[in-house]
Amino acid sequence: MCTNHTIIFYILAKKIKRMSFKKQFNIDKLLPGQSIDCVIIGYDLEELYILVLKWKETDNWSLPGGFIYIDEDMDSAAVRILKDRTGLEMLFLDQFHTFGNKDRRSKNNLTNSLEIINRNKELMQWFKQRFISTGYLSLVNIDRCNPKPDVFSDACEWKPVNKLPKLIFDHDAIVKKALEHIRIHLNYLPVFISLLPEKFTMKALQKLYESILQKKLDRGNFQKKMLKMGVFIRLEKQLDGGAHKAPYLYKLDKEKYRDLNTKDIGIFS
Repeated sequence: MCTNHTIIFYILAKKIKRMSFKKQFNIDKLLPGQSIDCVIIGYDLEELYILVLKWKETDNWSLPGGFIYIDEDMDSAAVRILKDRTGLEMLFLDQFHTFGNKDRRSKNNLTNSLEIINRNKELMQWFKQRFISTGYLSLVNIDRCNPKPDVFSDACEWKPVNKLPKLIFDHDAIVKKALEHIRIHLNYLPVFISLLPEKFTMKALQKLYESILQKKLDRGNFQKKMLKMGVFIRLEKQLDGGAHKAPYLYKLDKEKYRDLNTKDIGIFS
């Protein structure tokens, strides 16, 4: 049963939330019609994961996103937005695509969600304008991340790529484009080594690539191509197991890896 104190607390919480919303979205300081959406990809249990937010008091899920200050560089805005929305601090995010479909945002969906948070008409009109969004991408080690929801979200969670909830606006298309982007770049850089622990087996590396490519790879050919690059250091220590069957652990030779930074290493065709 609700007491008067409970009702007062609820009203006060709503008021604080709306004040916080208005303070964070000072539209006079924001670049109109431009936004940023971040696709943060992790890897665990042989699956790729995407970091998504659940909007407060709704069933809407979205990518972490936000807006750019007039006096702010776009790359700096992406780093700030990700920290504001999820608590994650990234030194680098890769800009991968611009999304400008004229119908990319459902105004009804947006209005219903925002009315729960704030009823300022000027802000509501500003949010309803057409926005072109720039997509940013980062690949992270899940074990080193501790994402937290912001004041506008009930949850900030890792979801498997193949089990993502329906995302708002065109965010499903943004995720799809991000995955296409990393598949294309597999032939240029073994960049996805950032998704694994410092020490790993060739089997674990193959499973990661299979998750990205969504297909099985021949074990012998994969290991041969990987080792041919010369960027992996085989460690003397082996994993526990039978003396003749225990797989070797490897780690990345960062100096040699940097030398390949701009070359097409031709792993896959």
